[in-house]
Amino acid sequence: MSCPYNIQSPLLHNPSIFSNPKRIHRCNLQVLAMVSLPSKTCSVVTSSALHLDETAAGIRAVNFLDKLKAMPFKDTSEILSTMEKDLSNWTLSDFNGLLMALFTANEPELAMELFSNVSSLSGLDLAPNCSTFSIIIRCCCKRNDLDEAQRILHHMMGNGYNPNVTTFTILIHSLCKRGKIGNAFRVFQVMGGIGCKPTVQTYNCLLKGLCYVGKIEQAHEMLMNMEKKESIRPDIYSYTAVMDGFCKVGRSDEAMELLNQALVLGLEPNAVTFNTLFTGYTKEGRPHHGFTVLKLMKDKNCLPDSITYSTFLNGLLKWGKIRAALKVYKEMVGIGFEVEEKMMSSLLRGLCMKSWKEKDLVQDAYQVFEKMRERVSVIDHTSYSFVIRTLCMGRRTGEAVYHLEQMTGMGYVPRTITFNNVIQALCMEGKIGEALVVLVSMFENGKIPSRTSYDMLVKEFNRQGLLLGACYVYGAALKQGVVPHRIPIKMMPKIVPQTVVHI
Repeated sequence: MSCPYNIQSPLLHNPSIFSNPKRIHRCNLQVLAMVSLPSKTCSVVTSSALHLDETAAGIRAVNFLDKLKAMPFKDTSEILSTMEKDLSNWTLSDFNGLLMALFTANEPELAMELFSNVSSLSGLDLAPNCSTFSIIIRCCCKRNDLDEAQRILHHMMGNGYNPNVTTFTILIHSLCKRGKIGNAFRVFQVMGGIGCKPTVQTYNCLLKGLCYVGKIEQAHEMLMNMEKKESIRPDIYSYTAVMDGFCKVGRSDEAMELLNQALVLGLEPNAVTFNTLFTGYTKEGRPHHGFTVLKLMKDKNCLPDSITYSTFLNGLLKWGKIRAALKVYKEMVGIGFEVEEKMMSSLLRGLCMKSWKEKDLVQDAYQVFEKMRERVSVIDHTSYSFVIRTLCMGRRTGEAVYHLEQMTGMGYVPRTITFNNVIQALCMEGKIGEALVVLVSMFENGKIPSRTSYDMLVKEFNRQGLLLGACYVYGAALKQGVVPHRIPIKMMPKIVPQTVVHI
């Protein structure tokens, strides 16, 4: 069994590994060399391999020991004690313990390297047993080497060793996870052939695998037959797996029926179960059904988590349900959950656009914007533009001018339409002086005012009877090559027609 291995670890650069150089000498040098040498030299450990440059080999070996000590394994001290034994005193239990420690520490390559080269360790004569093969199958699954895992399974069974249900389930799970549902069922049949009774976890893996490859009806049939034919009571994860399959193909109502069945059986759904429904209804364009799911969730004392609210909020925003999204957002913030920056931006823009016709949403939009300013170090220029227009349409010109200045102060160059929104709002309130300042700000930020910009100012100067100001703006426009539609005119008093009496 070949297993290339080339150790790369930040521990190599940790000075603490040199704190006790005697540690390496207390441990078996052959084993240390086996797991610490590069793959091209570790196929056969010879005396020359053990006489490598002392510094390099020492660092690799001590690095391996440091990894062992850091492993989240309850028998780490026993593993280190085993390493200090003479090879002739090693038992198969010692060897399996080391392999399991490496697997538990997410070091499957190290475990397989040691296993594949065990025959080259002089003084160690151990024949692998069922536990050894089971550990190596787990390592193969973790490394996504499923063909090798199946080969080892058949090899061990050919030699009279039968894996336990845990090993079978791990292999089935790995096959299903990668869409190899046919292979998974063949392994499942092998289980039955040797009388190994599958657990509910085994079935759950198959249910997920069937749904993953789109075989929803087959998964549903298996779920319904689990207790009837196999005498295995499905758990909430069994139902969740099939519900997720239904939701992914646009059959969320059937998923809801399954949830109701689970509740009748006395199963307690968790947040993952309910989140599946939120995702399903969003996929089908019916995110408002999430309110029913949310209510049911609370009724069953299942506390919604941040993923629940984020999924629900994202669905409502995706389908333009802005008022409903605002309701969920307020509830989410009230509980103390953080809202993702991207979703806050989407909510802000949706509120802004809706507030241009529904003025009661202006304050809500501004509150979301202020919340963003508290959390986000830099707000994008598009959000600023939406808020400025919203404030202008809500006749909050002072705040609009302030945020326009903030925007330019951050280095953003607002679009011409953003400047025009502020100029128009100021002109409507008769604040012609402030509007003129905004026009000047356009020049300062490298923007050429449009014909609309000049027309609004000329119109307001005319309305206020300020002919000189209108002429000034009109002349500035002509100088920039822009010919306004509006021209300066002297507003004459209205002449009341007289009634002519003929005698």
